[in-house]
Amino acid sequence: MPALASCDRTTGEPVRRYERERPGELIHVDVKKLGRIPDGGGHKVLGRAAGTRHKKRQGGAATAYLHTALDDHTRLAYTEDLPDEKAATCADFLQRATIWFAAQGFTVERVLTDNAWAYSKNTWRQTCHDLGIQPRWTRPRRPQTNGKAERFHRTLLEEWAYHQPYTSDAQRQAAFPDWLDWYNYHRPHTGTSGHTPASRATNLPEQHT
Repeated sequence: MPALASCDRTTGEPVRRYERERPGELIHVDVKKLGRIPDGGGHKVLGRAAGTRHKKRQGGAATAYLHTALDDHTRLAYTEDLPDEKAATCADFLQRATIWFAAQGFTVERVLTDNAWAYSKNTWRQTCHDLGIQPRWTRPRRPQTNGKAERFHRTLLEEWAYHQPYTSDAQRQAAFPDWLDWYNYHRPHTGTSGHTPASRATNLPEQHT
């Protein structure tokens, strides 16, 4: 029997790890939904009962849709907070992510997503075609195939979204660019033998030293 740490948490099956050989060969795209913090703070600031009452007075908390594109080889991540996960929104995000990765020195060749509605529409397929990117999809009911993006989102929640109490969504969003810069350029990554994601890419700007 494989060690528990080597198994998928959901299925219990052994995790078969892989890594693409070069930057841009494959990027993982995924969306993480995150409740927005009402002004004045949520339950982490006010306590569970008071936070719930405050959210109701504020009319409920809206949802943030965190769209992420993560390079398989380097683990470099590009993330945007967008209002929804509609087909046009996802397609526009891919175009901006492709531009960002180009600025890092490499070209996106393939993109892997789950089978969500937005990624099955012609809008997504046409955008991939226009960008010269091959779209790929995970097998149904096999989210671990896109596990690198999901693991990034878990890190994002632990180290940014839930890392400290925030008194507003604007305060939390203001902290995000610094956290993402730290993740990409300064944080040792266990999946890359303790190297930073940026150290595995080429022709990166030198201002992040």
